[in-house]
Amino acid sequence: MSTALLMQTFKADNAGNELPYSLYLPSQYRESEGKQWPLVLFLHGASERGDDLTMLTAHGPVKQIAAGAEFPFVMAAPQCPAYSTWACELSALAGLLDEIAAEYRIDPDRVYVTGLSMGGAGTWGLAARYPDRFAAIAPICGAWMPEAAPRIAELPVWTFHGEEDSNILIKHTEQMVEALKEQGNPARFTRYPGVGHDSWTRTYDNPEFYDWLLTQRRG
Repeated sequence: MSTALLMQTFKADNAGNELPYSLYLPSQYRESEGKQWPLVLFLHGASERGDDLTMLTAHGPVKQIAAGAEFPFVMAAPQCPAYSTWACELSALAGLLDEIAAEYRIDPDRVYVTGLSMGGAGTWGLAARYPDRFAAIAPICGAWMPEAAPRIAELPVWTFHGEEDSNILIKHTEQMVEALKEQGNPARFTRYPGVGHDSWTRTYDNPEFYDWLLTQRRG
């Protein structure tokens, strides 16, 4: 794993539940005394569950950082246990965010969550559980309940899905976006014609994605 990625473990409770995670600090973090930094929480897909953090380098910003990319934000990428899903770990994720915010110089008004597939579902679910924590969310090909839309009606949303996705049908994102718009949320929705389940590579490779994310502020 890249030396830019620190391997940490968050103790979720006293019952032995833990979340290992990769932490990325920008190269200028330690030189910028007093400066607060944005925080991006990245949630991986089901295939990367387990207890080996190197698996997280398969996709998304963890893959980009491992390949040498530099970003102007702190990133935390937890690993879901093999026996669980992000939907079962929402409280643990909130605790992880608390720990990182307490230990590092994080701007509380610039905290974001994004994820793919199971992590896309986790992004929707975490935002619905804790809508006041985030400045924006970016779920990728993730299914969640449209009934959650009133909970995230005020959040900036940019969501993505491949039109030919046979793993998680695009109708799930369509239903979420429709429910959000009924709440007055002008959710941004990018559809990829001819693309199957992997709608994340194109998304995370697009500099506009990060530009949009980092311009959003809570409130």
